[in-house]
Amino acid sequence: MFPDDTIAAIATPIGEAGLAVVRLSGANAFTIADKCFLPTGKSSLLPSAAPTHTIQYGKIVRAEKVIDEVLLAVLRAPRTFTREDTVEISCHGGILPAKLVLDTLLANGARLAEPGEFTKRAFLNGRIDLAQAEAVADLIHSRTELALAAANEQLAGKLSQRINKLRDDLMLAMAHVEAYLDFPDEDIAPDTKEQMLKRLDDGVKFMDELLSTANEGQILRRGIRAAIIGRPNAGKSSLLNQLLGHDRAIVSPIAGTTRDTIEETANIRGLPVIFIDTAGLREARDEIEVEGIRRSRESLQRAEFILHVLDSSEPLTSADEKYLAEFAGKKRILVLNKTDLPKKLVLPETVSNQQPATNNVCSVTGQGTEALKDAIKNLVWSGEIRAEQLQVAINSRHQDALNRARTAAQQAADALRGEMTLELIAFDLRIAANAVGEIVGKTTTEDLLDAIFSTFCIGK
Repeated sequence: MFPDDTIAAIATPIGEAGLAVVRLSGANAFTIADKCFLPTGKSSLLPSAAPTHTIQYGKIVRAEKVIDEVLLAVLRAPRTFTREDTVEISCHGGILPAKLVLDTLLANGARLAEPGEFTKRAFLNGRIDLAQAEAVADLIHSRTELALAAANEQLAGKLSQRINKLRDDLMLAMAHVEAYLDFPDEDIAPDTKEQMLKRLDDGVKFMDELLSTANEGQILRRGIRAAIIGRPNAGKSSLLNQLLGHDRAIVSPIAGTTRDTIEETANIRGLPVIFIDTAGLREARDEIEVEGIRRSRESLQRAEFILHVLDSSEPLTSADEKYLAEFAGKKRILVLNKTDLPKKLVLPETVSNQQPATNNVCSVTGQGTEALKDAIKNLVWSGEIRAEQLQVAINSRHQDALNRARTAAQQAADALRGEMTLELIAFDLRIAANAVGEIVGKTTTEDLLDAIFSTFCIGK
C-alpha cells in the first residue's frame, strides 16, 4: 500500500495568475529536480545539495532550453506534508508555464499524481489520520469562516483525539472480555462488570453527542439549499439579489422574467446557504415556461427549506392560497415583500395557526433583509454556534461509522447485563471498535481510501 514512486502535479488552480506552484514528492524527488533545475547565482544550489527548508533561485531547463525562471523549495523528509522528500517549484502563472514545468518533471521520471494523492501519502506515512485528511478537503472547499474554522479544528486533531479515546475505551472493554474467555472457569467480578458497563454506557452517550452534530456538520461542509418560490412578480429575484449583496438575477416589472432556476451561495450568519431563484409558480403559457416551472418543482424537491415570497401590496389570490396549502409540510419562511407599499395582504387563519416564521421585507430597499437572515439562521441551526460544536462536527461517513459502532456497543452492554455468552459480547465490541477506527483510518480498506481521496483535486 505504501508507494515508492515519485509523483508530480500542479498544486494551484489552472488559469492566468501571478504565480503557479508545481509539487514533486517521493524518493527520487531531488534526483528528478536536479535534472531539470539550473541554479542561478553564486549562492543557489542543486536540490540534492541544498539544505532542507531553503529556497533556491534558478531556471527549469529541458533539452538545453529554458522553460521558466523559478524559485525552488527544498523540503527533506520527514519534515514535509507527505513525510517524503519534496520539491515545490514556484513558476510564473498561466496555463503554459506551469504545464511545461510539470511536463519537464514527468519527462525526467516523475508520475502524474492522482487526485488527492499527496494527502493520501501524508495519511499512509502517518503524518495525519483519515479524519484530518478529510479536513484538508473541507478546508479547500470552505465557503464561510465558520466552515473554515470547523475544518481547521478537525485538521488540528480535535475530533481525532476524542475518537481515539472512544476507541481505546472499547478496545479496553474488549480486552477484559477476551481475558475472561481465555479463563472460562472464572466469573467476571461484580466490580469489574460495573466498570465495563459504565465504560460502554459512557461510550454510547458520547457517540450520541457526536451524532447530534451530524446535521450541523453537513450544513457547514456542503451548505443548505433554500428555494425561493412564489407567484410571478412577487419579488423573488430582487430578494435573491438582496441576500447575495449583488445583482445576480434579472429584475423586471414584467411577470415571468425568470424562466430558469438560478443558484448562488451566500454567507448567512456564517452558514453557507445555496439560494435557488425559481420561475414564478403559475399555469405555464408557453413551452419555455413549462420547462422553467418543471425545474422549479425539481428544485423544490431537493431544497431543505423554502422562502415563500408573497406580495403584501396585493390581496391574497386563490393561487397564493393553493401554494400556501401545498407547501405547508415543508420547512419554510413566509416573506411578505413590498412593505414600502400600502399593505393589502391578509394571511388566512389556517396559515397563521401553523405559525410559520414570517418576515416583512422590501427587496428594493433592503429593509428587513437582516432580520430575514437571522430567521434563516435560526431555522437551520438551533441556538448559538459554539466553538465546541465546530470541533466535533462530523460528516456523513463519520455518521455512518458511529451509527454502526453505537448499535454494536449498545448490544454489547445489553448482553453483558443479560449475562449472555462472552463470545457474543466480544464480537459486538470488535464491531464497535473497528467501526470507530474507520473514522481515523485505524481500520480501513483500499476501496474506502480510493473513494475518499478521489474527491480531492489533483495537486492536493
